[in-house]
Amino acid sequence: MKHISRRDFLKGALAGTAAAALGTVTGTSAFAEDNGVYKPGTYSATAKGIGSDVKVTMTFDANSITDVEIDVSGETKGIGAEIGEQMQDAILSAQSADVDAVSGATVTSDAIRQAAAACIEQASGEAVTLTEKSEAPSDWLGEAPEIAEADIKEELETEVLVVGCGTGGWIATMTAAEEGARVLVIEKRETPTGIREDIGSIDSKLQQASFEEYPEFRIDKTEALQDIVRYAGGYVDSDLIKVWINHSGELVDWLTDLMESTGDWYMSLEGGVGDLEHPERDKAYATGHSPHKTEQGVKNEVTTSSTFRDFCDATGNVEWRFQTALAKLEQDAEGRVTGVIAQDLTDGKYIRIQTSKGVIMATGGYATNTEMMLALQPMTMKMKANVPIGSTDDGSGIKAMLWAGAELDPTHASMMFNRCSVLPTETAGYKTNGKWYWFGEQPFLKVNLKGKRFCNESGPYEFMLHSMYMQPEHTYCDIFDANNKQYCEQFDEVGCCRLFAFPNGAESNMPYDYVWGQMTEGENSHLELGYLQKADTLEELAEKLNIPAEEFVKSVERYNELCAKGVDEDYGKSAHRMTPVDTAPFYGIRTCAWHLTTLNGCRINTDMQVIREDGTPIEGLYATGDCTGGFFSQTYPNLFTGLACGRTMTFGRRAAKIAVNGKA
Repeated sequence: MKHISRRDFLKGALAGTAAAALGTVTGTSAFAEDNGVYKPGTYSATAKGIGSDVKVTMTFDANSITDVEIDVSGETKGIGAEIGEQMQDAILSAQSADVDAVSGATVTSDAIRQAAAACIEQASGEAVTLTEKSEAPSDWLGEAPEIAEADIKEELETEVLVVGCGTGGWIATMTAAEEGARVLVIEKRETPTGIREDIGSIDSKLQQASFEEYPEFRIDKTEALQDIVRYAGGYVDSDLIKVWINHSGELVDWLTDLMESTGDWYMSLEGGVGDLEHPERDKAYATGHSPHKTEQGVKNEVTTSSTFRDFCDATGNVEWRFQTALAKLEQDAEGRVTGVIAQDLTDGKYIRIQTSKGVIMATGGYATNTEMMLALQPMTMKMKANVPIGSTDDGSGIKAMLWAGAELDPTHASMMFNRCSVLPTETAGYKTNGKWYWFGEQPFLKVNLKGKRFCNESGPYEFMLHSMYMQPEHTYCDIFDANNKQYCEQFDEVGCCRLFAFPNGAESNMPYDYVWGQMTEGENSHLELGYLQKADTLEELAEKLNIPAEEFVKSVERYNELCAKGVDEDYGKSAHRMTPVDTAPFYGIRTCAWHLTTLNGCRINTDMQVIREDGTPIEGLYATGDCTGGFFSQTYPNLFTGLACGRTMTFGRRAAKIAVNGKA
């Protein structure tokens, strides 16, 4: 918790100016002493942030706010947890809670504003009204920062610079170092992030070894290409998709050998394509690969990051700069990227980094940049609710590439999961704080807030969410009964939402018993906190969910009738996923979108070079992952398990090889 003194902002201030600044607190409160604006003292209040209760403590004299303390330590590290001092400054300077939100940390900012307003109400005895702040300026891109030469306090040289150390940055760094290049990594966080542990590929050795016993795991590459293009409505670069199709197996084989050589890890293929006797509307592909710890790995307490760091350190070719953020790319007269200017976040000093072989951008998307999201993906903002899990990327890398002349994707996409729950009094929206809900992707009966069933509940996660968008308040209710464990196994799900072992014996990401326990047991469970509702009758469940009972009961009765027939005459859901709701206790929970990350960014070619609108490459600039475009649009094809992660890793390895050697 940081503390800012009043004297930094109020030297020589006149006592009478405070009342004018507090436009929403009018007149002189009878509660205040000596005809002042406030009753002198210290007051505290809390409001719900994205990951915690944000606490604001304010001290008042008779006519002014003299001190502000803000505790945001429980908010998202690197985002909301870092804005306390900035908001303290703003509140003290304005002498008001009605201050602007911090870009990229809107939810935490709003919680601070609300708690500060409550403190002012306590001190003044008057109601405080906060104005709605505009968060979508017409120019979300802005201009590249002007940085004076005198402000650049350090200069570095390297062969390859990797910007961002997450899923793509790790692979690019390890590959470039393995190829013998000197590599510098800058990362704005205090530590690197781990990798996403569902890695999609085609024709890995693990996959090929499974074909004799599981021929259904074999993938037709042309069919896969066409399916990914179809998900995107054609707004993709097919040649870019073919790079993943043709080279992702090599990536997984390399990574498997690297990790298993330590003795701490083994890699498994998540072998499952669903019920072949009752095929789904949408085809599933056995592309997922996941690393798991051996007994030795558990004993050694390894992480993917620690294993990768050991690999990099063993090469002797990698230097790290954490808490160092990209400010802008630098280019020569011909437009070639020659390096970057970065900022040391610990002291604010700027650093020039020059590169001889190239800059590889692995900075992620823009999920936490509220202005960009509202401008580019307003629908997503209406479907999601906030949970303290997911991307922490703010779009700064994308903006830097655009300033350097890159082309932005013509359409915009996200990876969303129906894994977010809200209370029965709440609905979806980016200012609503929800609770993570892993169970949400099970294809149970779903009804809208009018109590009506409205779509085929089985399919890609986003199909369900896009159908939800067309319903009132962009929110729906998951409905299931006491037999839900039996039904979850019967569903034969694929990918990360599967709750039972895969047909080939591979472990699921989350076992059913663990997930059910998180939902129903303990003081922090969905049931105890009021998210999950439990009832002995359907009418009681409808009342608890705050939806019309008559229409809801009618919908359940119709659904049960179709389940008995084994044919979904209304929406065409596969027979093995038509499971009745007929055994008490009954359960229901309001559900909306968990937004993991954005998937559109700056266009790249098949050499991973960032390109301009005319298709020419920006020499010296490469990119991978969620800051890049050309691969996804409209809907994330989650039935290709691990596709986004596999794409990012495959492209990161390819970018590093081309940057170092001129070829892959």
